[in-house]
Amino acid sequence: MQFIDVLWSIFVLLGIEKVRIVPGITASNALDLYYMPYTHSLLGVLCWSVLAYVVCQLVPQLRGKRTGLILAAAVFSHWILDLIVHRPDLALYGSVGRMGFELWNYRGAAFVLETAVLIGGASMLYRTAAHRARLVGFVIFLAALQVFGTFFFSPPPSDHAAAITALVFYVVLALLAWWVDSGDPDPRKVSVMKAAA
Repeated sequence: MQFIDVLWSIFVLLGIEKVRIVPGITASNALDLYYMPYTHSLLGVLCWSVLAYVVCQLVPQLRGKRTGLILAAAVFSHWILDLIVHRPDLALYGSVGRMGFELWNYRGAAFVLETAVLIGGASMLYRTAAHRARLVGFVIFLAALQVFGTFFFSPPPSDHAAAITALVFYVVLALLAWWVDSGDPDPRKVSVMKAAA
């Protein structure tokens, strides 16, 4: 799901997309995401979802219609979840038709929703997790990060600092997630993966 935000971080660093730091623009964060047509517009996310499906078909271990559709849906779900929390900065395409339900203006409610998504996702993984203790520890760590990020994190000093911080977090968290899921998989997980192919 964070694939879109990884791209966003890279595009901001390259000057392709733009963000301003405006303390108080929402109760939850200070990011004025005023130009992100390639990563966060509806058309952009649909294109990335299609690309995810195509790439999935090119990787022998992932090939299969069902697996590709799950991956594409995971990429697209980022836009749906962002629509709920963002201010109106998600365009249909380019900068046209900006939308956002602004839950970030209600810090407590945004925190509850994001924590519910975290726990819901972890619950789905728990049944087939190779290392359940690692998964539980990782979820506790992510929940603590969510508390810090929502209630105590200071605004970044610049647009590049925001992008670098996000990119570092995404890479570190992806490596931790890989470690949590590494090792001998649960036989049920193997069956699910084979069925998905």
